[in-house]
Amino acid sequence: MERFATVDVGSNSVLLLVAERKEGGFRYLVDKAVVTRLGEGLYRNRKIKPEAMERTVGALKRFRGIIEGCRVKGMAAVGTMALREAENAEEFLERAKKEAGLTIEVIPAEEEARLSYLGAISGLPLFRKRVFVVDIGGGSTEFVLGEGSRILERSSLKVGALTLTETFLRSDPVQAEEFSDLSGYLKEAFDRAGLPAGGGDLVGLGGNIATMAAVKLLLTDFDPSRVHGASLELSDVKKQIDLYLSRTIEERKKIPGLDPMRADTILAGAAILHTVMERLRRDSVTVSTHGLRHGLLLERFG
Repeated sequence: MERFATVDVGSNSVLLLVAERKEGGFRYLVDKAVVTRLGEGLYRNRKIKPEAMERTVGALKRFRGIIEGCRVKGMAAVGTMALREAENAEEFLERAKKEAGLTIEVIPAEEEARLSYLGAISGLPLFRKRVFVVDIGGGSTEFVLGEGSRILERSSLKVGALTLTETFLRSDPVQAEEFSDLSGYLKEAFDRAGLPAGGGDLVGLGGNIATMAAVKLLLTDFDPSRVHGASLELSDVKKQIDLYLSRTIEERKKIPGLDPMRADTILAGAAILHTVMERLRRDSVTVSTHGLRHGLLLERFG
């Protein structure tokens, strides 16, 4: 059977997908995410920090070992917000190629949104309906309105869980005034940008949304098969915001289902999702553990 690999280098995490072609689609062999914070401090300094570069290149080297062990026929790697914005992105790309053997293509926001949409709807019973996908990343949030595999509208907003955490949530535990400032900023940002018009099922993806579903399900070990297709109600999101506001980062790490590496950014991610749901007047969101890496697989090797 032919095997293929895709890599997504994001602002907050890097993700690897290895799949084997089978009749009618793919069987996923490896689906791995590592939080490396490539975009750490980027909002202020416009450069990738040396330690963030080291963490991410190190993760990519480990990914390369997995890919070689799987003996894939084809491979594709893409970079998003952090690599679009960083002044020293070329240095990182050269190191990734030299040290990890990965040629990373930096894709525009519109392409990121499109591939994320195609990945998000894969494996969900929504394919023939109109769907509104929100992808909350570390450095940006992507919005796509589509019907089946056809994209109707798309947009991108430079608000992400990592950048908002660094900008607004500097105390531990977070102070009420800080969260109020964050909420006000989000409302203004969405007022300026607007959202694609039209109805459809709301689907959410990204590490923070998946983590919120795992917290709701009280998963001691993350199980993609249980999280993919799970539902988060608006009331669930509000309860989790209140929970994270009442905890220090160390206390959040002890919450069942919460990935300790996302303990500091989960509150900002939840705030973005809450704002989106309120703006769209949606009471629930369907969670997808699929994303850009799955869309890239379908696009390049499907």
